[in-house]
Amino acid sequence: MKCIICHGDNIQMTMIQETLKIENDLVYVPISISVCRSCGERYYDRKTMRFLEQLYQTLRKEKQMNLQEIGKILLYSCDKVQSGLNQNRSHL
Repeated sequence: MKCIICHGDNIQMTMIQETLKIENDLVYVPISISVCRSCGERYYDRKTMRFLEQLYQTLRKEKQMNLQEIGKILLYSCDKVQSGLNQNRSHL
């Protein structure tokens, strides 16, 4: 099999962590798929896609199913920085 992106032939089964976004949460799902070692293009077979789609639907309904909290995702608010920049510009 050749990569459709870079046309390389170094495609191997690789364990990756697919990310599913469920509302404001990210769920990492370990799966084994074919990945091009040259450019990183991922190839999903039908069985894997069906599994991910079904898991996504299930997690939307039953959020705590076999999930382990491994950290937090934090969002930096630029409001204070932006207002500080605007104040500094007004002095120019």
